[in-house]
Amino acid sequence: MDEDAGGASPPPVPLAQAPPPQHPIAVAAAATATAAAPSQRDMAASPTSSRSVTETVNGSHRFVIQGYSLAKGMGVGKHIASETFTVGGYQWAVYFYPDGKNPEDNSVYVSVFIALASDGTDVRALFELTLLDQSGKGKHKVHSHFDRSLESGPYTLKYRGSMWGYKRFFRRTALEASDFLKDDCLKINCTVGVVVSTIDYSRPHSIHVPDSDIGYDFGSLLDSQEGVDVILNVGGERFHAHKLVLAARSHVFRSQLFDDESDGEKSEVNETDELKEFSIDDMEPTVFKAMLHFIYRDTLVDDNELGASSSDGSIFDTLAAKLLAAADKYHLPRLRLLCESYLCKGISVASVASTLALADRHRAMELKAVCLKFSAENLSGT
Repeated sequence: MDEDAGGASPPPVPLAQAPPPQHPIAVAAAATATAAAPSQRDMAASPTSSRSVTETVNGSHRFVIQGYSLAKGMGVGKHIASETFTVGGYQWAVYFYPDGKNPEDNSVYVSVFIALASDGTDVRALFELTLLDQSGKGKHKVHSHFDRSLESGPYTLKYRGSMWGYKRFFRRTALEASDFLKDDCLKINCTVGVVVSTIDYSRPHSIHVPDSDIGYDFGSLLDSQEGVDVILNVGGERFHAHKLVLAARSHVFRSQLFDDESDGEKSEVNETDELKEFSIDDMEPTVFKAMLHFIYRDTLVDDNELGASSSDGSIFDTLAAKLLAAADKYHLPRLRLLCESYLCKGISVASVASTLALADRHRAMELKAVCLKFSAENLSGT
């Protein structure tokens, strides 16, 4: 009898070829590994982003033209230039043409321009020129490029000496009869906005780091008097402090507090609290307190305190001036600069001589330079 091939059973599998039994733990581990394997999409990096920010870096300069009547007649196309000033990394200057810039106008108009006074190529900027009303009415004459930025865009200065401004800035006869001219003086405000572009790249994850608060922490240490180890007796008023802080900030204090020789300063041991006490006889307590404020906090006291003086109003009698002297004595260069910066704001025709004397006495070179420059600009005709 023939066999039915379609119904034949498969040959038995030899024992050696049968798949080995798997341990349950091994099977579970393999399944877990398969589930944990990341897909191609999961392995892609987190999305990033960036943003182009185009804005203006703005700065202003006031140009005072004293002796306008004497400047007239210098000639068409000839100008008086302001001191250069920096905005957006470039030097700028204001040019005033008392007889006009354009020969065709026959000196009917004065011209005013803003010029690029440093090397630069294709510098894009916005400008504003304001002729100040000196009557106090606030009716200034304003020529502004900022208002038209959306219409025409920034102006491009191709190279050093390129200018933006007005050949017909103001009719001369009208100017001379106006409130813009007072005591033969004109005042022009100039504003420059240099266009800059930056890329703001936002990382997927970032951590904001706040500003340093070390000055606050040290100030709190001074206020709490925790760990104080020295007493400074100033004019009978006793100040508790920390020797290491004083020494770290001023090598003069370091010498007085840690060297065997105290350089003429009196020292004694206070039997009550066992803290070493030093006497400072050539400084007022209010001045020392302000200096201590700086040593711990790295800032000046309030402006109201700095400007306070006796009834005679002498600049030498202000707290700022006395603090400048203290900074010089205790070699605190940053305090010296802070005082110079504050005193610089108050320079006037009436005070420049005394401020210059103060700066010279206490080696305040930045303040001295400002005083000399102010004198050259404002006192040359007196």
